Amino acid sequence: MSEPGGGLLPAPPGWPEPPAEEAFCGMAGELTRAIAPETEADPVAVLAQLLVGAGSVAGRGAWAAVEATRHYPNEFLVLVGDSAKSRKGSSWDHVARVLGRADPGFASRLRTGLSSGEGLVWAARDPEGTGPGVGDPRVLVVEPELASVLKAAGRDVSTLSPVLRSAWDSRPLALLTRNAPARASAAHISVIGHITATELAARTSSLEAMNGFLNRFVFVACRRQRLLPRGGSPDPLAGTGAERRLGANLAAARRAGQVELDEAAGREWRDAYVALSEPQDGMLGALCARAEAHVLRLSVLYALVDGEAVVRPCHLRAGFALWSYAARSVAWAFQGATADPVTGRVRTALASTPGGLTRTELRDLFGRNLPAARVDAALVSLGAAGEARRERVTTGGRPAEVWVSTLCPAARPAGSPDAAGRTVTTVASPPLPAKETS
Repeated sequence: MSEPGGGLLPAPPGWPEPPAEEAFCGMAGELTRAIAPETEADPVAVLAQLLVGAGSVAGRGAWAAVEATRHYPNEFLVLVGDSAKSRKGSSWDHVARVLGRADPGFASRLRTGLSSGEGLVWAARDPEGTGPGVGDPRVLVVEPELASVLKAAGRDVSTLSPVLRSAWDSRPLALLTRNAPARASAAHISVIGHITATELAARTSSLEAMNGFLNRFVFVACRRQRLLPRGGSPDPLAGTGAERRLGANLAAARRAGQVELDEAAGREWRDAYVALSEPQDGMLGALCARAEAHVLRLSVLYALVDGEAVVRPCHLRAGFALWSYAARSVAWAFQGATADPVTGRVRTALASTPGGLTRTELRDLFGRNLPAARVDAALVSLGAAGEARRERVTTGGRPAEVWVSTLCPAARPAGSPDAAGRTVTTVASPPLPAKETS
């Protein structure tokens, strides 16, 4: 049992509103509630990782169909904690123990050190020639330091981003540049990563948000929930039989086949789908662009954990509630990044220059001693907060790109000609700059 004094800690200012109670439905909620009082970790971190881990165990034996596309129960999750004290690792330790007991082979399929697309394909490779391949293509990648993965994916020569995108889509993975080509035709890849909000904003600036890489992840903010100086129970589920029941449910999921919504859930899905399809601007819109697909996959995960081959209204509402919290988590993560001193200086410079500044001019503010990624992160933050916008100015050559403050009283109205009468176009895509002409 948890020790006295283990009450909930207050949420820090600006923290996203917790998930609605519907997110803790069914067996996923039951397991999370049993673990929560015995750990300092955030219940939503336990819940989200439990769902993703369960989907990895289920494999390709279950899927939801959207037109001709199959959505298998593999998900990509990022836990975003604002410090090393958010207990992201503790939350995973509890989940790993539960899933390891539910499926004895679970630990053997865990991987870390994700640094290249080649390595990921190799981890789920098919037999080739005399090579035996991998007998079980279910792979769960757990990255306690996701910042290094985002850094690797942002390199121009990296194959990691395209391979991960294909893996989330459950498409065949292949390497055509190796002396011994590898292929993973039935890879079932799930990913759990941990990162801080500051690292997320900084690393995101080096990626193309519109290439669909980051919006394949569900971002979940987590924090330390309580103080337990001597820790809680090392085995909160002892004697409950919960792990055995979960194992039976996930074994059934491996042969569930197509998972459909029942009639009542189908009616609710039609209404929810319209709301989820509404476009959003800026960084929030870019990172939440696959809302419909994520809600569907999360709903299927809730059903499979319950041992069901049908999505019922409670599963759909749970998926929607967890996704809504994920959207709030994204808004929090990038809003929090605006307190960075570099962001403050960039904000001030733009606000005092009605005509806007190029990225090169902004880097000159720091004597070019600051990495370009730091300036880009500042622009990401300001764009996500609606404090700056990116514009292209038509010139005699390639269009020049400038950033304009929306807070400057003398700022040019969006889309209007600049002082030299040149055509200006407001860029509606998320504020992640590509190469510019200064």
